[in-house]
Amino acid sequence: MASGFVLCADDFALTAGVSRSILALLEAGKLSAAGAMTNRPHWPAFARDFGALADKADLGLHLNLTCAAPLGGMPRLAPGGELPALRDLARAGATSPTARREIADEIARQLDAFEDRLGRAPDFIDGHQHVHVLPGVRRSLLDAVTRRYAAGRVYLRDPADSAAAIRARGIAIGKALTIAALALGFRQAALRRGIPVNRGFAGVAPFDPARDFGADLQRFLLRPGRAHLVMCHPGFVDDELAGLDPVIATRPVEHAALMAFAPVGLPMVRFSQLR
Repeated sequence: MASGFVLCADDFALTAGVSRSILALLEAGKLSAAGAMTNRPHWPAFARDFGALADKADLGLHLNLTCAAPLGGMPRLAPGGELPALRDLARAGATSPTARREIADEIARQLDAFEDRLGRAPDFIDGHQHVHVLPGVRRSLLDAVTRRYAAGRVYLRDPADSAAAIRARGIAIGKALTIAALALGFRQAALRRGIPVNRGFAGVAPFDPARDFGADLQRFLLRPGRAHLVMCHPGFVDDELAGLDPVIATRPVEHAALMAFAPVGLPMVRFSQLR
């Protein structure tokens, strides 16, 4: 039986507006986790304020292999200095040993960037567009976590849930089932290495600004797993965002709904508090 849920905001440091939104929500106690894109140029400017909220929420790495520029050279995957689209990353990671070496190196650089600014390991790691569970990425990530951190020190996001739970929530069903299929075997691979993962996942959304996101948040708590995690994508829109990410109009909608959110029936907690 679920004892609570983690509510995690993705994309910190994507833009200044997204970062300010997430900081405001963390300060207000409306999130229990947030993940940072440490390859983005906003990371150094916002990292100190982010790290100062470690007593309020889990702070993690939002591994980014598909948006903007990597932190180092990736001649196979990013020959022009721009990270590949998700489909191209998945294909190259599955077929090219050179691409997998570049992925492993970029994972290390993004972890280094987190640790250099915050002076410690991330509490968790997940991935932008769920790249961390791709077959061509997951092995490198699991190797990095096993090599760098003591067992149980860092948890990973499993973006899968049961088909029954996904259908019961009734939100972006096809998309959520596709992500769950993509993550097949990820939980077991992590647990075999002693790396903890959530059990139960929600937050997959159609990114429709006309929807009542507050109502959707409550629906994301239906059929919770034993260690349930809900993702969200709040933000304040700025000029930079439109050139980086397709999720724009719903970010301020999510921010407002999160500020007003009072979960019913299940408390919001940090991962260490889940039993």
